[in-house]
Amino acid sequence: MTSTTTLTAGLPGAHREGLMRHAREVSFEAGVRLFEEGRRADRFWIVRTGTVALDLQVPGRRPAVIESLGHGELVGWSWHYPPGLWHLGAETTTPVRAWEFDAEAVRALCDEDPEFGRTVAVWVGRVVAQRLHATRVRLLDLYAPYGSGSR
Repeated sequence: MTSTTTLTAGLPGAHREGLMRHAREVSFEAGVRLFEEGRRADRFWIVRTGTVALDLQVPGRRPAVIESLGHGELVGWSWHYPPGLWHLGAETTTPVRAWEFDAEAVRALCDEDPEFGRTVAVWVGRVVAQRLHATRVRLLDLYAPYGSGSR
């Protein structure tokens, strides 16, 4: 994957190693809800194998799938910003193996090491920007009149 939002592209080696010291291996079957919009964001994941779909609740409709995430991708960024509530939902679409991180522990690590904290903030910020763009594009695809997304 060539995305600048993957763990490998997002964090330099030393910071990546520091983060990975706090990783816990987890597995999920297909169809597991990892989180729901508006609920407390107390953890996050990096996908090792499988696919996770991010979705957005749309009143009167089924949730709109915004993006599918795979190997090396960060699942969940809401933990990093107050008030720490999920902005999207997430569900596994295939069996998933991932590294899970406790948000409080990682925030404490960011506070202890300002350089690490800045690097994580820049990485998470890139992820947020990319997800906002993906959300806009997907919602235009689903709900806007044809051609309304062009400039």
